[in-house]
Amino acid sequence: MAYQFKAVRRVEFSETDMAGIVHYSNFFRYMETAEHAFFRSLGFSVVTDRTEPPVGWPRVHAECDFLQPLRFEDEVEIHMLVSEKKSKALSYVFRFWKKNASPPVEVARGKLTVVCVTHDADGKMKAAPIPESIADKIEVAPADLLK
Repeated sequence: MAYQFKAVRRVEFSETDMAGIVHYSNFFRYMETAEHAFFRSLGFSVVTDRTEPPVGWPRVHAECDFLQPLRFEDEVEIHMLVSEKKSKALSYVFRFWKKNASPPVEVARGKLTVVCVTHDADGKMKAAPIPESIADKIEVAPADLLK
């Protein structure tokens, strides 16, 4: 069972603002990138037709605290941990590390909560239990890692 995922990427010029630092909105994209890669590592997608009925994962909570700036060409590691698993929802915590600093520096912390949903014939979403095939592969990270 899995409870964490790490993704590493370089900051692109288009992700920076007029001050030359990563625009805050991109941290939410980075969180989503790590979450999607986590699901792929388990053999699924966040938009899946491999379960019956198909499910999706809309966001119901997102937050991020910024500790230090990231700039163009910085290498950032996004460390995602599953912090809570309920019957219909998952919560994650994220830690962002500037890897090209010596030593690496934590630059931000984020949280994201997603709810498993199905869609009815009219396209209306309804919260649904996480399919066993997915839930059985995900566990909550050990408490010492979540500190």
